[in-house]
Amino acid sequence: MQMDAGVLADFARGCAVLGSGGGGGPAAVTCPVAEQAIEECGPVQVVTAGELPEDAFVMPVGLIGSPAVAEERIGSRAEPARMRERVEALHGVPVAAVLISEIGGLNGCTAVAWAARLGLPLLDADAMGRAFPRMDQNVLELAGLRPGPTVLADEYGRTVVLDHVDGPWLEELARAVVATFGGHAASSEYPLTAGQAARHAVAGSVTRAVAVGRGEGPPPVLTGKVSSVRRTDEDATRVLLEGTGADAGRLVRIEARSEFVAAVEDGRALALVPDVIALVDVRTGWAVPVEEIRYGLRVRLVTLPSAPIWYSEAGLRLAGPAAFGVHGLTREATP
Repeated sequence: MQMDAGVLADFARGCAVLGSGGGGGPAAVTCPVAEQAIEECGPVQVVTAGELPEDAFVMPVGLIGSPAVAEERIGSRAEPARMRERVEALHGVPVAAVLISEIGGLNGCTAVAWAARLGLPLLDADAMGRAFPRMDQNVLELAGLRPGPTVLADEYGRTVVLDHVDGPWLEELARAVVATFGGHAASSEYPLTAGQAARHAVAGSVTRAVAVGRGEGPPPVLTGKVSSVRRTDEDATRVLLEGTGADAGRLVRIEARSEFVAAVEDGRALALVPDVIALVDVRTGWAVPVEEIRYGLRVRLVTLPSAPIWYSEAGLRLAGPAAFGVHGLTREATP
């Protein structure tokens, strides 16, 4: 597949849905940034890990920190090249391809922009299959791959390398660095080979995002309006959806943290993290981030299964309901 401007628009919409309400919104900044990069540097070739030599070095890329800050600090054209130079110096091998660290939200388009500017292919895969709030909530962590050396960089060329850390320590230290950088940074963590990507990454993420952006996913669970939004503290939000049209009379409660984590109707979980839960604005067709949900918004409730590994015992321990403080709800069946 070739990622050109036309495909990019569908891809960005799909990434917004796979963000499950988190990961930042790609529409405002990173989609236009990727579009400009493609216009200036040409389309990006999307390849499977199996199309590369097994020992080819793959550079994961993404942004961490506040999405609001990311909208104000969009980075520079030189940032991808600086990151590649630092990563190649650490590993002593050339970067052969780019991997999306987190396809949900704004990071998918960020990786497209970087691949375009570096003239590198983009793997049809990612490390999460959706968005999660923590850097260590990814399938490479589940596979036992080392997080480091991790490179964090800002738009001024400053870099910090974190090594000899496990996943939880990466999360703690990286957030401290990001705070020092002013709330936003580019990152490359869990470096790997194409062979490791083929065995452990979430395959087909890019093509799945494009399909979701084209509306090829399952039908909405409910169409309605937001009748109540209650933010109980800085981490928790509760949304009440009131069905309209054919769904009139239905009430669905949505629980959220950084992402939507549960959709409940009559005490029954319609969807539960690690399921993807998205509220898509009926008017714009874009999935709405948790922080932008407001009273009166007309939305479609969309749910999708995550990668199968997230429903394993280890996957649920790392990113299941209990990891987000959700208790007392169970899914009727594993997707």
